[in-house]
Amino acid sequence: MKDSIFYLYGMVLASTSFLLKNGFLKPDEYSEIKEKYRFPGGETGTCATVLASLGSIVKLDGTHIGINVAPVIKDFYKDKSVNLDSLYFDKNYIGLEDYIIIADDIRSPMGTFADFFSSGEKRWNEPKEDDVINCAVAAIDPYFQEQSQRAAELCVKHGKPYVTIDCNYDSYIHQNSAISVISGEGIQNNYPEKTREELFPLFQEGSNGLTIITNGGKDLFYARKGEKIKTFTPCKVNVVSTLGAGDTFKAGCVYALSKGMSDDDIIKFASACSAVAITKFPIPLNPPTLDEVLNLLSL
Repeated sequence: MKDSIFYLYGMVLASTSFLLKNGFLKPDEYSEIKEKYRFPGGETGTCATVLASLGSIVKLDGTHIGINVAPVIKDFYKDKSVNLDSLYFDKNYIGLEDYIIIADDIRSPMGTFADFFSSGEKRWNEPKEDDVINCAVAAIDPYFQEQSQRAAELCVKHGKPYVTIDCNYDSYIHQNSAISVISGEGIQNNYPEKTREELFPLFQEGSNGLTIITNGGKDLFYARKGEKIKTFTPCKVNVVSTLGAGDTFKAGCVYALSKGMSDDDIIKFASACSAVAITKFPIPLNPPTLDEVLNLLSL
């Protein structure tokens, strides 16, 4: 039953993934491609795909969609509960894409994100207040500067809880989030000299929401301000590809938050979503279903 509208603001792009047959790339050696796909991606694009699979209605906004990317986005979501009306389709822009090489539990993304952010052209939308007003829960990528903060401010203004990822611990978006998820990649990009153990108290005390620091398939940390830090060990599954695991975890947090789950159950549910996702490839063709997640939780 599609009973919740989720507003997702952030990265939506075309993503081409290559699953290799016999291990990861080696210099000057040939590699056989086992599978190749081009689907909507980005943190927000993948999150939307998973939430739709879980039975929710999604409103997407964020990245401008260029002419090379538009057909992929429109065709993929045409029969799904994902509303594209707020996206801006720019006929004068090629579009943002990334490319990912995957083998076993290793993946290496490539793209033009440095140029995307340094070009001086802000190819992303201003968040729309009505989209926030009409949602149950939001998810906000922090990458779009003042526009990302504006989305968070609108959520605060209208009392809408939101989930975010890889923010700085002293940022407005983290401070006012219902759930803030920090990944290993986020730590590496923003705090390369600090460990998870050093960072967690800083994030924890910087927000009244739930702080989570993930660690791939290893124990994650979670707690609220003033609480004792808890750990959780993700389910052990047969990994086919870890691509999109973090975005699926975010989707699980959004869904669980909308259902009023406890912090412990949010962690269990989001982790189960990721566990189901990494047993398949690619996620857009095989997103976790609610039945699959609940079945894993029942084991």
